[in-house]
Amino acid sequence: MTTAATTPSDRTARSPRTPLRGRLAVVSVMLGIFSIVTTEILPIGLLTSIGSDFAVSDGTAGLMLTMPGLLAAVCAPLVTVATARVDRRVMLCAFMLLLALADFLTAAATDYRLVLVARVMVGITIGGFWSIGAGLAGRLVRPASVGRATAVIFSAVPLGSVLGVPVGTFIGDLAGWRTAFAVVGVVTVAVLVLMLLVVPALPPAQATRASVLRAVLGRSGTRFALLLTFLIVLSHFATYTYVTPFLEQVTHAGPVLITVFLLLYGAAGIVGNFVGGALVSRRPRAAIALAAGLIAAATALLPVLGEWQAGAVALLIVWGVAYGAVPVCSQTWFAKAAPDAPEAASVLFTASFQATLALGALTGGAVLDHVSVSALMLLGAATATLVVGAAWAYSGPDRALPSSEDVIRQA
Repeated sequence: MTTAATTPSDRTARSPRTPLRGRLAVVSVMLGIFSIVTTEILPIGLLTSIGSDFAVSDGTAGLMLTMPGLLAAVCAPLVTVATARVDRRVMLCAFMLLLALADFLTAAATDYRLVLVARVMVGITIGGFWSIGAGLAGRLVRPASVGRATAVIFSAVPLGSVLGVPVGTFIGDLAGWRTAFAVVGVVTVAVLVLMLLVVPALPPAQATRASVLRAVLGRSGTRFALLLTFLIVLSHFATYTYVTPFLEQVTHAGPVLITVFLLLYGAAGIVGNFVGGALVSRRPRAAIALAAGLIAAATALLPVLGEWQAGAVALLIVWGVAYGAVPVCSQTWFAKAAPDAPEAASVLFTASFQATLALGALTGGAVLDHVSVSALMLLGAATATLVVGAAWAYSGPDRALPSSEDVIRQA
């Protein structure tokens, strides 16, 4: 999540001429990320339907989560370096076009291999768009509005979970999973048109160099942030990717009820995002340990209490609050490790997060295919517990960090 650095004078010169156009440009970037997040995790709600249509197992269908994550992890640093001379507006629009094509290809796919090709396109979009778009607020609005504008851009992440996926799942239940992807494709095209209309020309500036990334990666604080991110993201996506099969097989919930459960989970995630952001600025170890502990508790108890609908929904809400805090906590740990290089910290956060997301989905799929969905939940709980131990064993200072808004402003 990085972009080229600019001076205040550069930002002023390159900002849109009117505050209204600046706000619209920010909204267009936010909607672009919303489309990306929705497309990336939409298969979670439609996993069994897609797998049944192509006669593949739930674990194999989980490759739809693995492919984008792996590609995004590679593209996040590569795009930052490789596109330094290309206008950022052109790149944003190109990635939106690629995302729309991926959605339409998925909707029209007659073979599961075509779906995986489309997911590769999604992965390239995730890494590329995030590496450019997440830090553009300073070039779209006046300096006094940068913090608020960046917060708006980042709000697309929980909104994708609380609105995009449940609505997409609902559409899939009513009209088929292909229709759900087609609708997201239409939304993406609309976002592309909006970007063409309101985003100003954004000439490229100096990009973060590979040598800076290597230097930041060599720091002990960065390596510890990588460890925490790896463990907690692995535990979450190894389990949550297959929450729909769990709700179907163990809770015996129907499609409509699963949609409601996912909606409640997403709403809880928004709450967790704000709570985690407030706590991590003062108690970074406590914040990450609490989030991991709640994920461990929820996934460990699901095989027991998840047989009842009330137990399942209660644990999903706890899980949603816990995971909602994870991205801001993880990003803050990276920012703490490299306060002098926020761009490098952000791109390492993006790459590590997406790579582990992919590994989690792949690992969870293997466990699901060879053991059971309940065993998968217990394995995820054990992995999350390791985060709690690692956080409290950390020997570095646990001093107060910048507020979540300050960290996001640096991203």
